[in-house]
Amino acid sequence: MSPPSKKTIKSRTKGKKSKVVAAKDSQEGTSDSYNFVNLRRVSVPANRLTPLRNNWETIVRTVVEHLKLQIRMCTKNKVVEVRPASENTDLSLLQKAQDYLRAFMLGFELKDAEALIRLEDIFIESFDIKDVKRLSGDHLSRCIGRISGKDGKTKHAIENMTRTRVVLAQDRIHIMGSFNSIKMARHSICSLILGNQPGKVYNNLCNISKRLREKL
Repeated sequence: MSPPSKKTIKSRTKGKKSKVVAAKDSQEGTSDSYNFVNLRRVSVPANRLTPLRNNWETIVRTVVEHLKLQIRMCTKNKVVEVRPASENTDLSLLQKAQDYLRAFMLGFELKDAEALIRLEDIFIESFDIKDVKRLSGDHLSRCIGRISGKDGKTKHAIENMTRTRVVLAQDRIHIMGSFNSIKMARHSICSLILGNQPGKVYNNLCNISKRLREKL
């Protein structure tokens, strides 16, 4: 069977909307089958479409120039795709790019998400408030308010004391940090969910931080 003509290939791809950004000289020596096998996709939630559009240039610069990968946004399927720029690409960079994009889609700031690229011991842990205590309606709203605090002060205090970053996504919580830092932040947040007062939780964090400094 003869290979399809260029005209046939064009007709198959007509109508698909996507924006491809590739590293320089990335097209040389990269087979389609290799790219397909190592393609990574990250879904874009509806509430992150506008932030993604506003930060697209920064994301492209990080993925293309720093990680030396190809990236594109498929508007039809609402996914961001990342693939190797060549067959010599370190595949661990693909995982870093996927983690970086996933963190942004969860609601983390880009500067915080970049820690997943630069550091090896940074992770993200997610859990639902209902996994700790079943709440609904006004009880759930008050619980979220306790975690956030006035003007976000309680959340910021937890972040600063535990060296983490916390995202409150309705009734789901995402924590970014090292293993021990996440453990401390989660314990504090769970205490607030169970009804402990923010002042008591803050004092416990201060005591833990003091003990850690003494050990060091």
